[in-house]
Amino acid sequence: MHYRTREVVRVVTGWSYDCDVLVIGGGIVGLSTAYALTRAAPGTRVAVLEKEPGPARHQTGRNSGVIHSGVYYRPGSLKARYAVSGAAEMVKFCAEYGIPHAVTGKLIVATTREELPRLHALVQRGRENGIAVRELCGAQIAEYEPEVDGLAAIHVGTTGICDFTAVARRLAQASQAAGAEIRYGARVIRVDRRPDRGVAVLTAGGDVVRGRVLVNCAGLHCDEIARRTGDEPGARIVPFRGEYYELARPELVRGLVYPVPDPAFPFLGVHLTRGIDGGVHVGPNAVPALAREGYDWRTVRPRELGATLAWPGSWQLARRHWRYGTGELHRSLSRQAFTRAVRRLLPAVREDDLVPAAAGVRAQAVLRDGTLADDFLIQETARTVHVLNAPSPAATASLPIGREVARRALAALETAQR
Repeated sequence: MHYRTREVVRVVTGWSYDCDVLVIGGGIVGLSTAYALTRAAPGTRVAVLEKEPGPARHQTGRNSGVIHSGVYYRPGSLKARYAVSGAAEMVKFCAEYGIPHAVTGKLIVATTREELPRLHALVQRGRENGIAVRELCGAQIAEYEPEVDGLAAIHVGTTGICDFTAVARRLAQASQAAGAEIRYGARVIRVDRRPDRGVAVLTAGGDVVRGRVLVNCAGLHCDEIARRTGDEPGARIVPFRGEYYELARPELVRGLVYPVPDPAFPFLGVHLTRGIDGGVHVGPNAVPALAREGYDWRTVRPRELGATLAWPGSWQLARRHWRYGTGELHRSLSRQAFTRAVRRLLPAVREDDLVPAAAGVRAQAVLRDGTLADDFLIQETARTVHVLNAPSPAATASLPIGREVARRALAALETAQR
């Protein structure tokens, strides 16, 4: 897609509406929004435009499949509230629709004395968020994970795993059954937003779709879509690639094992995740991607990379956290270095145990001053709702996020129809 700053292209001169609410983005958040709209207001005409040939092709379908408990997030934040409630809802949704899932629990393991205060702080944070947390000494870790080494750990029983791609497909099917229209292969290239009338978008295929209200759930491209409407989001998506390996000896890990995260970053560090298929994913690290959908070092899109480098926040972020970033880059380029990071938790792992697996890209919003947006970010303007920061744990929290976005969209629709 080719964008110019704050460009609004007039694509129609006359108005008739194809739908009441037009959703851009067919990932799990966009589809959850459509699902919530069809249930909260039956009869509301909903359309979803997704540029890929099917749902969940990016963040939703390329994560580790973890249903997060909410233990990490600041009490009272949207992430904390929606992850805690969303985890329980996600398990119920999967059970209702026969989607593969399991409530496994997980360990968060401190491997150095410097990490112990942060581990204890997580215990307190978890309890403030209403999550049951069990503290373990080093010897007790073996009850859960015999091959894992650490000084202390906490066990969080509400963490689980599921197939988020299957969840997205089921949300799409349920929305369509309730009357929503979902168009795949519909890449949005232009937007005409008129506060007194509505929104019209032009797709790459030449179709014009008109709606009374627009919902922007475009994930890796959400800031660009916001600017297409004429809104300035105040942040830019800076893509971070998460690189994974598959463990050749999955018997080394029974469940989910995480390090103690660095509170300065939204990334959880290299962890071990036994997936719903029985395989064990190792990762991810977090390195700058050279394209919004840059799933390897070979994928470079100069326009997108240039936009990232032109954003002042990117340089502020790099200046502030260059040491952390250097370590991540080293682990990306050296399997030996990556293996050393894994051995902190799993001493028995060998370099040849790590088999390259599919990578993902995190759509991380970065503010102008270089601050990483810590919480989900939802912004409203005339006839528009923008979801501008919805990385992990957005898949876990997708059902309550969808309800909240739907609530705001319906309020905008009511205002527009007065």
